[in-house]
Amino acid sequence: EAKAGARRMGEKIEMGEHLQEGWLEARLREEMPYVDDAGFTARVVQLLPVKRASSRLRAAILFIAAALASVLAFSISDGGRFVLDGVVRLSALSLFSIYLLALGCGIVGTIVAGTAALSRVRHSS
Repeated sequence: EAKAGARRMGEKIEMGEHLQEGWLEARLREEMPYVDDAGFTARVVQLLPVKRASSRLRAAILFIAAALASVLAFSISDGGRFVLDGVVRLSALSLFSIYLLALGCGIVGTIVAGTAALSRVRHSS
């Protein structure tokens, strides 16, 4: 429909351009008159805090620290033996207990997700 409207106006639209930006938005941007603000915008931009560039070194340090912490936790926990112990305990539960556990996890997950969604909606308005 957007392509047909653009063709009627005598414009040629490429598929990549259409995906990146709507033809109507581009047309409105082209026709928008310049409003002289006597340098107000430039002064406001200069007052904004400088954005720190992301550092690859910082990312590498965080990755290495996380990897070392994981290896340390694995070795302290006797090679992850607690995971095997947990699986053995779960296998000893009755089917009804497993059902209740899954239901409880689902309810808790729903409450957490709902709270996060409501929080996001409140902050965006």
